[in-house]
Amino acid sequence: MKIKSIDVFDFAKCLNYTDCAPICIRINTDAGISGFGEVGLAYGNAHYGGVGIVRDFGQLIIGMDPLNSEAIREKLFRTTFWGMGGGTVINAGMSAIDIALWDIKGKYYKAPVYQMLGGKTNDKLRAYASQIQFDWDLEDRNMVTPGQYAEAAKKAMAQGYTAVKVDPVGVAASGNWQRTSQDADWRLRGQMPKPVLELVRARLQAVRSLSEQLDIIIELHAFTDTSTAIQLANYIDDLNIMYYEEPVHPLNPVSMREIRDNIKIPVASGERIYTRLGYRPFFENRSLSVIQPDVCLCGGISETKKICDMADTYDVKVQIHVCGGPISQAAALHVETVIPNFLIHEQHSYGIKQALRETCRYDYLPDENGNLTVPELPGIGQEITEETMNKTWVYTVE
Repeated sequence: MKIKSIDVFDFAKCLNYTDCAPICIRINTDAGISGFGEVGLAYGNAHYGGVGIVRDFGQLIIGMDPLNSEAIREKLFRTTFWGMGGGTVINAGMSAIDIALWDIKGKYYKAPVYQMLGGKTNDKLRAYASQIQFDWDLEDRNMVTPGQYAEAAKKAMAQGYTAVKVDPVGVAASGNWQRTSQDADWRLRGQMPKPVLELVRARLQAVRSLSEQLDIIIELHAFTDTSTAIQLANYIDDLNIMYYEEPVHPLNPVSMREIRDNIKIPVASGERIYTRLGYRPFFENRSLSVIQPDVCLCGGISETKKICDMADTYDVKVQIHVCGGPISQAAALHVETVIPNFLIHEQHSYGIKQALRETCRYDYLPDENGNLTVPELPGIGQEITEETMNKTWVYTVE
């Protein structure tokens, strides 16, 4: 069996919003088996880089045996010059290819991917509602007041979620999101002004007041620096926070360790850390209690499993980062059901939007108790619909 062609599908054309526009691929073989993968650049500002990297790397694997995924990874890593340098776009492209190769492998052997990774360790996968600062509904809107944060959390709890994640600093008091507008009085670096601290705490307190049993995860998107991350954590640590995500620049293990040494809340990071090489200094300096690798960014299913096994050596828990389309969700579930150090699954607010869910054949969402189970179909158990493929921009590498 040989790789015959690769199709790159750009969802930006078929979705009515631009915040989350997945880039997916289909690797086609001369045996009639195709596998689907996803480039983890559905959000942020590297969309066309994601399209381009698969077109570049795809040319190098035409004619290779898709079952030899390790050999293909080594070729992309060792011989492309940029592969060994890594970075977001490079690893996102390699991730999509690796996921698609595992999908082919599962279909070829007529087995779900998780069985080939070692079988189930976790049958039910507890999920949390992620990014409730944008509400928890079919339409996003910026939450500003403490009452609005509580209402968003209530919606998630009514659906069975027992944990939520919130960025309490990302939306300024004006209602502006940090990436699109900087408010001079909403200072998150150096030293937080008292009014900022008070509003952030009030938002979190409003969520905590709903239930002492609800787990609250704080997401900071690295908007804070070392000083403000420590300042904030110590201001709210009585609210029983589950963990504290990306409090500082995601590739700085020294700053991350300084934060860990000066706060009581466990520290987490990982969506912007790539491959085992990237995670290594964080494991060695013991700065992270929870890692959050993205299967569509850190090197694919192969590399994610290796990262998770490496983490287990250091007693570090894993919450796979999921912030893309349904293929991203499915790929994450296969890794999470296998690994012994699984902590919780991320159900992103993007992932509950109807338009995004309808791009693929199967709809995997948490049940009424907030749990997910892994797909039992051969491969990753997810495919783009023909209707969606006909609506996207398609680039074919032959």
